[in-house]
Amino acid sequence: MTTETDRPVLDDRRWKALGVCLTAGFISLLDVSIVNVALPSMERGLGASEATQSWVVSGYALAFGLALAPAGRLGDLRGRRQVLLFGLAVFTAASMACGLAAGPAWLVVFRMIQGAAAGVVAPQTSGLIQQMFQGAERARAFGFHGSVIAVSTAVGPLAGGLLLQAFGTEHGWRWVFFVNVPIGVAALVAGHRLLPRLPVPSGRREKFDPVGVLLLGTGVLALLLPLVQEQQWQGRAKWLLLPLGALLLAAFWMWERNRGRTGGAPLVDLGLFSLRSFTLGTLISLTFFGGLTTIFFVLSLFLQNSVGYSPLAAGVTILPFAAASAVGAAFGGRAVMRYGRSLVVIGLSGVILGLLGVVLAVRWVPGEHVGWAMALPLLIGGIGSGLTVSPNTTLTLMLVPVRRAGAAGGVMQTGQRIGSSVGIAVVGAVYFAHLANHGRATTALQLGLLTAAAIIALALALAVADLRERRAHEGDDDLAAPPRPGVGESGAGEKAGQGV
Repeated sequence: MTTETDRPVLDDRRWKALGVCLTAGFISLLDVSIVNVALPSMERGLGASEATQSWVVSGYALAFGLALAPAGRLGDLRGRRQVLLFGLAVFTAASMACGLAAGPAWLVVFRMIQGAAAGVVAPQTSGLIQQMFQGAERARAFGFHGSVIAVSTAVGPLAGGLLLQAFGTEHGWRWVFFVNVPIGVAALVAGHRLLPRLPVPSGRREKFDPVGVLLLGTGVLALLLPLVQEQQWQGRAKWLLLPLGALLLAAFWMWERNRGRTGGAPLVDLGLFSLRSFTLGTLISLTFFGGLTTIFFVLSLFLQNSVGYSPLAAGVTILPFAAASAVGAAFGGRAVMRYGRSLVVIGLSGVILGLLGVVLAVRWVPGEHVGWAMALPLLIGGIGSGLTVSPNTTLTLMLVPVRRAGAAGGVMQTGQRIGSSVGIAVVGAVYFAHLANHGRATTALQLGLLTAAAIIALALALAVADLRERRAHEGDDDLAAPPRPGVGESGAGEKAGQGV
């Protein structure tokens, strides 16, 4: 039976409210990549050491990843509107504090607060989309959401380059943070007016799960820390944290199962993983982002350090990918209800094809003209990225009961952060190892991109296997693709949430 919190909100302002959610999501995801091009400016203007620069990037990623799942559950319990506005307010204040930081240590502290606030915001956006829309409209809304994810990740180097060009290399890094302030304030004002006051769960008062938060947080931290610090922490002892993280996550899984059986309210509803669409979609998202994020990482390094491009020129070179991602995601959001997982397969194939094209472009057109040679392959890869992110998000969350949408979104995005960290560690190791041993930047880039393509190929294999299984089980509600409008509010999704 459909509950009050599972019913979609039929409010004429919900598309404007979606704009507020996407704006908040955009600036929080933009800060994942925009800071990279400003690191040399921080070194000159603030005296930031290499270790500090590393923590400016990795501290944000760590705090972001740690906050996602608990924040998603908090939104489910206390109301996603309130939690989103709180997270956005903290993010805006932390951005101002980062820009005003008087020393490197303060910058790292404020940057971690900013990352935690971004982690609070992110799952509320997908949860609110689940609650405000259904059916084809939900798919379209997730199409816009996918555009924001793809564009914010790819446009970061360009935005950072423009700000450094405008405000100079000594203090330009401060404006990388200041730019969030007017956008955040405007989104807060609009959010108070436009975000609907949606109902929160009624009946039995569910309690938060502090033990679950502790186990999940320490487990994710143990997994992420050696990966994001792979270049800074020398020696092999750091890799001992990986099995420790696996043990902590196993303990988290057992704790959550026991809590669900005894009538408690778990942090993550493990019944979600009985939905094949959610499990496969989360794994596809994890592996895809493991390859996607590394593309911009190694390309930015290559274009600036080896070809001699300025930060702005490097950002402009990557722009075709960002623009094509937006177009692909908008189309994917409209077409996913018709074509289902087939779109994800096509999208992943396009990203791999684009990467292989960039590898050939770097080989055939060396020197300063390589940016022009990359344009078409990056365009193809960008369209593929848009066709992957948006439809996969829709299919992953379509059958999730709305009252668990925040926690489900937090789990999926935690997978994205873990995938990104693993990908950067692996591809970065390949890139830097070849550069150090052989000194050939072009070959190092080619090997790095081929490694990224291999990671994305894992996502493609999962998507193809899922597509074949769906076609073999056309009568199964959880496997048949695409789901009918409204299935997420009752039926399979509702069953997954029972007994929690």
